[in-house]
Amino acid sequence: MLSGVGVICFAASYMVAFVLELTRLFFRSGIRGAVMIGFAAAGLLAHSAYLYYQLLDASGSTLSSQRDWYFIAAWALVVLYLYLTYFHPKTPLGVFVLPLVLGLIGVGQFLADPEPFARESASALWGTVHGIAILLVVVSISIGFAAALMYFIQAHRLKTKRPSGSGPRLPSLEWLQRANARSMLVSMLLLAVGILSGKMLITINATERVPFSDPVILGTLGLFAWLFAAVIVDALYKPARSGRKIALQTVFSFALLIALLGIMLFSNSDHGGSRRAFDEQNPPLDSVSTTPSQTTLSPPRANAPGGDQ
Repeated sequence: MLSGVGVICFAASYMVAFVLELTRLFFRSGIRGAVMIGFAAAGLLAHSAYLYYQLLDASGSTLSSQRDWYFIAAWALVVLYLYLTYFHPKTPLGVFVLPLVLGLIGVGQFLADPEPFARESASALWGTVHGIAILLVVVSISIGFAAALMYFIQAHRLKTKRPSGSGPRLPSLEWLQRANARSMLVSMLLLAVGILSGKMLITINATERVPFSDPVILGTLGLFAWLFAAVIVDALYKPARSGRKIALQTVFSFALLIALLGIMLFSNSDHGGSRRAFDEQNPPLDSVSTTPSQTTLSPPRANAPGGDQ
């Protein structure tokens, strides 16, 4: 049961991972790395279950107390730790990162206020997180698209054996390949943050439900599914890691992003910022009825001297 997942479960897992990280400073071991990652991943799973239970059990403002935000910050640090450890397995990153994680959990558990913020404040907080995350997704995918274009140009130069001094100076193919791959991963993680924060925002604003069949919701989930599948395939299937294939994946991601932005702008969506929502909130001036109750908004005409006419 999710209710049985307590703070002590994931805090203890992170503590074991931290102790194992410390031992890396003194001696080598072949199995320690797998055990260390296993404990950190188990802690992250329990941590995620705890936050999910808090989401289900919330009354009023969802995951919007000081304690919740400390736990969310700790969760994000663990995700970053596992990501960096995967790419830099020989660096004892946990010696520096995991104490921060444990510190955030300790402050959240023993010092932070567990009372949720007011609904308006919580809505504003999660709305800010949602907007910034989606904005950064657009930036990340756009940077990846630019790197993909540079990759194709540089690959064509090398294939045709053009002089290195002709045209603009571009990074190496290896650098551009890494930039494309990390753009996909960062975009996926940011979009996950955007989707989760959007879900929390809808939960807080219970009167403003957006149906699952909404075109913006479906488009966002489709983009996330594509990014998630591409990242997993690249991580597990070595032939998919070639620079050209990753560049093509980035170009396709950019095309999906353009399609999603088009849906946001022109579809009849109930999602915030859609054209229909804007039109409903800002009707044309000629459609406003001029009933007596509305004409009181205009300044009254001054009466002629001498009384009523």
